[in-house]
Amino acid sequence: MAPWHDDLQADIEFETLSPTSRLLKKAVINPLANYMPARAVRAMLRFGRSRFAEASWNDPGGWRSMVLSYDADSPQLADKILISGGTMPMALRNRKRLAGRVLARLINHCDKGEDVHVLCLGAGPGAIIMDAICQAQRPARATLVDINTDAFEYGRRQAAQRGIAERVRFIQSDVREMDRLLDSPPDIVKMLGICEYLPDDVLLPIAQAAARVMPGCGAIVLNSLEPTHGVDRFFRRVMDLHMIHRTPAELIALMGEAGFSDFLVFPEPLGVFNILVGRRISDPAPEPQKDSE
Repeated sequence: MAPWHDDLQADIEFETLSPTSRLLKKAVINPLANYMPARAVRAMLRFGRSRFAEASWNDPGGWRSMVLSYDADSPQLADKILISGGTMPMALRNRKRLAGRVLARLINHCDKGEDVHVLCLGAGPGAIIMDAICQAQRPARATLVDINTDAFEYGRRQAAQRGIAERVRFIQSDVREMDRLLDSPPDIVKMLGICEYLPDDVLLPIAQAAARVMPGCGAIVLNSLEPTHGVDRFFRRVMDLHMIHRTPAELIALMGEAGFSDFLVFPEPLGVFNILVGRRISDPAPEPQKDSE
Protein backbone atom coordinates (compact mmCIF):
# COMPACT_ATOMS: atom_id res chain seq x y z
CA MET A 1 0.00 0.00 0.00
CA ALA A 2 1.26 3.48 -0.88
CA PRO A 3 2.06 5.84 2.02
CA TRP A 4 -1.00 7.68 3.25
CA HIS A 5 0.45 11.05 2.28
CA ASP A 6 1.26 10.26 -1.37
CA ASP A 7 -0.14 13.02 -3.64
CA LEU A 8 -1.82 14.47 -0.57
CA GLN A 9 -2.39 17.93 -2.02
CA ALA A 10 -3.35 16.80 -5.52
CA ASP A 11 -6.57 18.47 -6.79
CA ILE A 12 -7.13 20.58 -3.62
CA GLU A 13 -8.41 23.97 -4.77
CA PHE A 14 -6.17 26.21 -2.70
CA GLU A 15 -6.37 29.99 -2.68
CA THR A 16 -3.17 31.76 -3.69
CA LEU A 17 -1.86 35.27 -4.29
CA SER A 18 -0.30 36.44 -7.51
CA PRO A 19 3.19 38.00 -7.32
CA THR A 20 1.60 41.40 -7.92
CA SER A 21 -0.89 40.91 -5.08
CA ARG A 22 1.89 39.82 -2.74
CA LEU A 23 3.93 42.91 -3.57
CA LEU A 24 0.93 45.22 -3.15
CA LYS A 25 0.11 43.75 0.24
CA LYS A 26 3.69 43.96 1.45
CA ALA A 27 4.33 47.49 0.20
CA VAL A 28 0.96 49.19 0.71
CA ILE A 29 -1.95 47.26 2.24
CA ASN A 30 -0.22 45.65 5.21
CA PRO A 31 1.59 48.82 6.36
CA LEU A 32 -1.70 50.75 6.19
CA ALA A 33 -3.52 48.07 8.18
CA ASN A 34 -0.75 47.78 10.73
CA TYR A 35 -0.04 51.46 11.36
CA MET A 36 -3.30 53.38 10.80
CA PRO A 37 -4.69 54.57 14.15
CA ALA A 38 -6.49 51.60 15.67
CA ARG A 39 -9.38 53.74 16.90
CA ALA A 40 -10.02 55.04 13.38
CA VAL A 41 -9.92 51.55 11.87
CA ARG A 42 -12.32 50.24 14.50
CA ALA A 43 -14.69 53.13 13.79
CA MET A 44 -14.64 52.36 10.07
CA LEU A 45 -15.36 48.70 10.71
CA ARG A 46 -18.27 49.60 13.00
CA PHE A 47 -19.61 52.02 10.40
CA GLY A 48 -19.29 49.30 7.77
CA ARG A 49 -21.14 46.86 10.07
CA SER A 50 -18.42 44.27 9.81
CA ARG A 51 -19.73 40.98 11.20
CA PHE A 52 -16.19 39.59 11.21
CA ALA A 53 -14.84 42.44 13.36
CA GLU A 54 -17.80 42.25 15.75
CA ALA A 55 -17.34 38.48 16.17
CA SER A 56 -13.63 38.97 16.84
CA TRP A 57 -14.19 41.73 19.37
CA ASN A 58 -16.77 39.64 21.24
CA ASP A 59 -14.64 36.48 21.22
CA PRO A 60 -11.11 36.88 19.80
CA GLY A 61 -10.20 33.75 17.87
CA GLY A 62 -13.66 32.31 18.48
CA TRP A 63 -15.73 30.01 16.32
CA ARG A 64 -18.02 32.66 14.85
CA SER A 65 -15.20 34.61 13.21
CA MET A 66 -13.78 31.27 12.05
CA VAL A 67 -17.07 30.27 10.40
CA LEU A 68 -17.27 33.68 8.71
CA SER A 69 -13.74 33.16 7.37
CA TYR A 70 -14.61 29.70 6.10
CA ASP A 71 -17.87 30.73 4.41
CA ALA A 72 -16.65 34.08 3.01
CA ASP A 73 -20.21 35.09 2.13
CA SER A 74 -20.87 38.16 4.29
CA PRO A 75 -22.71 40.83 2.27
CA GLN A 76 -20.92 43.71 4.02
CA LEU A 77 -18.26 45.49 1.96
CA ALA A 78 -15.91 45.66 4.95
CA ASP A 79 -16.12 41.89 5.33
CA LYS A 80 -15.60 41.27 1.65
CA ILE A 81 -12.32 43.18 1.95
CA LEU A 82 -11.27 41.53 5.21
CA ILE A 83 -12.43 37.98 4.53
CA SER A 84 -12.33 37.47 0.79
CA GLY A 85 -9.06 39.32 0.20
CA GLY A 86 -7.28 39.02 3.53
CA THR A 87 -4.29 36.70 3.59
CA MET A 88 -5.18 35.19 6.99
CA PRO A 89 -8.78 34.22 6.09
CA MET A 90 -7.52 32.82 2.79
CA ALA A 91 -4.92 30.78 4.68
CA LEU A 92 -7.60 29.59 7.11
CA ARG A 93 -9.66 28.28 4.22
CA ASN A 94 -6.54 26.60 2.83
CA ARG A 95 -5.89 25.04 6.23
CA LYS A 96 -9.45 23.72 6.36
CA ARG A 97 -9.12 22.07 2.94
CA LEU A 98 -5.69 20.62 3.67
CA ALA A 99 -6.52 19.41 7.19
CA GLY A 100 -9.72 17.76 6.00
CA ARG A 101 -7.71 15.84 3.43
CA VAL A 102 -5.03 14.89 5.97
CA LEU A 103 -7.57 13.58 8.47
CA ALA A 104 -9.52 11.67 5.82
CA ARG A 105 -6.32 9.97 4.65
CA LEU A 106 -5.34 9.07 8.22
CA ILE A 107 -8.79 7.59 8.79
CA ASN A 108 -8.56 5.55 5.59
CA HIS A 109 -5.14 4.17 6.53
CA CYS A 110 -5.85 3.47 10.20
CA ASP A 111 -4.96 -0.12 11.05
CA LYS A 112 -8.22 -0.94 12.77
CA GLY A 113 -11.18 -3.16 11.94
CA GLU A 114 -13.90 -1.02 13.52
CA ASP A 115 -14.88 2.63 13.25
CA VAL A 116 -11.95 5.00 13.58
CA HIS A 117 -12.26 7.28 16.61
CA VAL A 118 -11.05 10.88 16.27
CA LEU A 119 -10.74 13.09 19.36
CA CYS A 120 -10.99 16.82 18.59
CA LEU A 121 -9.70 19.24 21.23
CA GLY A 122 -10.89 22.83 21.37
CA ALA A 123 -13.25 21.65 18.67
CA GLY A 124 -15.75 24.50 18.32
CA PRO A 125 -18.46 23.40 15.85
CA GLY A 126 -16.22 20.77 14.25
CA ALA A 127 -16.16 21.90 10.62
CA ILE A 128 -12.85 20.26 9.71
CA ILE A 129 -13.55 16.85 11.23
CA MET A 130 -16.96 16.81 9.53
CA ASP A 131 -15.22 17.44 6.22
CA ALA A 132 -12.89 14.53 6.96
CA ILE A 133 -15.65 12.12 7.97
CA CYS A 134 -17.54 12.91 4.78
CA GLN A 135 -14.41 12.51 2.63
CA ALA A 136 -13.17 9.30 4.25
CA GLN A 137 -13.84 5.99 2.56
CA ARG A 138 -14.25 4.07 5.81
CA PRO A 139 -16.47 4.75 8.84
CA ALA A 140 -15.25 7.17 11.46
CA ARG A 141 -16.72 8.91 14.47
CA ALA A 142 -15.57 11.95 16.41
CA THR A 143 -15.63 13.14 20.01
CA LEU A 144 -15.52 16.93 20.05
CA VAL A 145 -14.36 18.51 23.31
CA ASP A 146 -14.54 22.21 24.15
CA ILE A 147 -14.77 24.10 27.40
CA ASN A 148 -17.42 26.39 25.85
CA THR A 149 -20.70 25.03 24.52
CA ASP A 150 -21.89 27.98 22.46
CA ALA A 151 -20.69 26.37 19.19
CA PHE A 152 -22.31 23.00 19.85
CA GLU A 153 -25.82 23.81 18.61
CA TYR A 154 -24.43 25.16 15.35
CA GLY A 155 -22.17 22.11 15.03
CA ARG A 156 -25.04 19.68 15.62
CA ARG A 157 -27.12 21.40 12.94
CA GLN A 158 -24.23 21.15 10.50
CA ALA A 159 -23.75 17.46 11.29
CA ALA A 160 -27.46 16.77 10.78
CA GLN A 161 -27.46 18.60 7.44
CA ARG A 162 -24.52 16.47 6.31
CA GLY A 163 -26.10 13.23 7.47
CA ILE A 164 -23.47 12.40 10.09
CA ALA A 165 -25.23 13.47 13.30
CA GLU A 166 -24.86 9.99 14.79
CA ARG A 167 -21.09 10.09 14.20
CA VAL A 168 -20.26 13.23 16.20
CA ARG A 169 -20.48 13.65 19.95
CA PHE A 170 -20.02 17.03 21.63
CA ILE A 171 -18.67 17.18 25.19
CA GLN A 172 -18.08 20.20 27.44
CA SER A 173 -14.88 19.72 29.38
CA ASP A 174 -11.45 21.06 30.08
CA VAL A 175 -9.39 19.20 27.48
CA ARG A 176 -6.84 18.25 30.15
CA GLU A 177 -9.53 16.13 31.82
CA MET A 178 -10.71 14.32 28.69
CA ASP A 179 -9.70 10.84 29.81
CA ARG A 180 -12.65 10.44 32.18
CA LEU A 181 -15.15 11.24 29.41
CA LEU A 182 -14.02 8.98 26.58
CA ASP A 183 -15.81 5.73 25.80
CA SER A 184 -12.78 4.36 23.91
CA PRO A 185 -9.19 5.44 23.20
CA PRO A 186 -8.83 7.76 20.19
CA ASP A 187 -6.94 6.58 17.12
CA ILE A 188 -6.33 10.18 16.04
CA VAL A 189 -6.17 13.38 18.08
CA LYS A 190 -6.90 16.66 16.32
CA MET A 191 -5.55 19.87 17.87
CA LEU A 192 -6.07 22.32 15.02
CA GLY A 193 -6.68 25.98 15.71
CA ILE A 194 -5.66 26.00 19.38
CA CYS A 195 -1.85 25.99 19.45
CA GLU A 196 -1.65 29.59 18.22
CA TYR A 197 -3.59 30.81 21.28
CA LEU A 198 -1.83 28.87 24.04
CA PRO A 199 1.62 29.45 25.57
CA ASP A 200 3.97 26.52 26.00
CA ASP A 201 3.14 25.99 29.68
CA VAL A 202 -0.56 25.54 28.83
CA LEU A 203 -0.15 23.67 25.55
CA LEU A 204 2.26 21.05 26.88
CA PRO A 205 -0.09 19.64 29.58
CA ILE A 206 -2.84 19.36 26.96
CA ALA A 207 -0.55 17.38 24.66
CA GLN A 208 0.52 15.21 27.60
CA ALA A 209 -3.12 14.52 28.44
CA ALA A 210 -3.76 13.56 24.81
CA ALA A 211 -0.81 11.17 24.84
CA ARG A 212 -2.10 9.46 27.97
CA VAL A 213 -5.39 8.47 26.32
CA MET A 214 -3.91 7.39 22.98
CA PRO A 215 -2.66 3.95 21.99
CA GLY A 216 0.91 3.57 20.77
CA CYS A 217 1.50 4.95 17.27
CA GLY A 218 -1.73 6.94 17.35
CA ALA A 219 -1.63 10.05 15.18
CA ILE A 220 -1.79 13.65 16.37
CA VAL A 221 -2.70 16.45 13.94
CA LEU A 222 -2.02 20.09 14.75
CA ASN A 223 -0.90 23.27 13.04
CA SER A 224 1.82 25.84 13.41
CA LEU A 225 1.31 29.51 12.59
CA GLU A 226 3.95 31.80 11.10
CA PRO A 227 3.78 35.60 10.71
CA THR A 228 3.90 35.53 6.89
CA HIS A 229 0.32 36.89 6.81
CA GLY A 230 2.01 40.24 7.54
CA VAL A 231 -0.70 41.82 9.69
CA ASP A 232 -0.03 40.66 13.25
CA ARG A 233 0.08 44.27 14.45
CA PHE A 234 -3.37 44.86 12.89
CA PHE A 235 -4.83 41.79 14.58
CA ARG A 236 -3.44 42.75 17.97
CA ARG A 237 -4.35 46.45 17.85
CA VAL A 238 -7.65 46.35 15.97
CA MET A 239 -9.09 42.86 16.48
CA ASP A 240 -7.82 42.15 20.03
CA LEU A 241 -6.36 38.94 18.60
CA HIS A 242 -3.03 37.97 20.16
CA MET A 243 -1.63 34.93 18.39
CA ILE A 244 1.50 32.94 19.16
CA HIS A 245 3.72 32.31 16.16
CA ARG A 246 5.81 29.14 16.18
CA THR A 247 7.83 27.47 13.47
CA PRO A 248 7.10 23.79 12.79
CA ALA A 249 10.44 22.94 14.43
CA GLU A 250 9.49 24.79 17.63
CA LEU A 251 6.12 23.06 17.83
CA ILE A 252 7.65 19.64 17.08
CA ALA A 253 10.17 20.14 19.88
CA LEU A 254 7.38 20.98 22.32
CA MET A 255 5.30 17.98 21.22
CA GLY A 256 8.38 15.79 21.69
CA GLU A 257 8.21 16.53 25.42
CA ALA A 258 4.70 15.04 25.42
CA GLY A 259 5.79 11.79 23.75
CA PHE A 260 5.16 12.55 20.06
CA SER A 261 7.69 12.19 17.25
CA ASP A 262 8.13 11.19 13.58
CA PHE A 263 6.42 14.36 12.39
CA LEU A 264 5.52 15.14 8.80
CA VAL A 265 4.92 18.79 7.82
CA PHE A 266 2.48 19.89 5.14
CA PRO A 267 2.45 23.65 4.36
CA GLU A 268 -0.52 25.40 2.81
CA PRO A 269 0.53 27.50 -0.22
CA LEU A 270 0.37 30.93 1.44
CA GLY A 271 2.98 29.87 4.00
CA VAL A 272 0.90 30.96 6.99
CA PHE A 273 -0.12 27.55 8.34
CA ASN A 274 1.63 24.20 8.39
CA ILE A 275 -0.25 21.01 9.18
CA LEU A 276 1.86 18.72 11.38
CA VAL A 277 1.19 15.00 11.76
CA GLY A 278 3.09 13.09 14.44
CA ARG A 279 2.89 9.74 16.19
CA ARG A 280 2.75 8.80 19.85
CA ILE A 281 5.92 6.80 20.36
CA SER A 282 6.65 7.10 24.07
CA ASP A 283 4.98 7.85 27.35
CA PRO A 284 4.73 11.56 28.06
CA ALA A 285 6.96 13.05 30.70
CA PRO A 286 5.11 13.33 34.04
CA GLU A 287 3.75 16.73 34.91
CA PRO A 288 5.68 18.41 37.74
CA GLN A 289 4.14 17.90 41.17
CA LYS A 290 2.86 21.01 42.92
CA ASP A 291 4.11 21.73 46.40
CA SER A 292 1.59 20.68 49.06
CA GLU A 293 2.48 23.54 51.35
